[in-house]
Amino acid sequence: MVITENIHSAKTHLSRLIGHALRGDEVIVAKAGKPLVCIVPFHDRSPSNRVPGSAQGMFTMAEDFDAPLTEEDLAAWEK
Repeated sequence: MVITENIHSAKTHLSRLIGHALRGDEVIVAKAGKPLVCIVPFHDRSPSNRVPGSAQGMFTMAEDFDAPLTEEDLAAWEK
């Protein structure tokens, strides 16, 4: 469900709107009927849930990845 509230009403009913967002509803805060922001649940993006080395073997690198560019390649970059 999409819920749209004007700023004044959103300030008054912020706790209720947060509850809706946590339950999966789309909550939009508007000014004079024009959408400004969306209230969404916070998802922890901390590095603690990352596993070092988990992408090992998924990517390959060319043997000459650090070789100097050819004159033709350098000219293409300078355009």
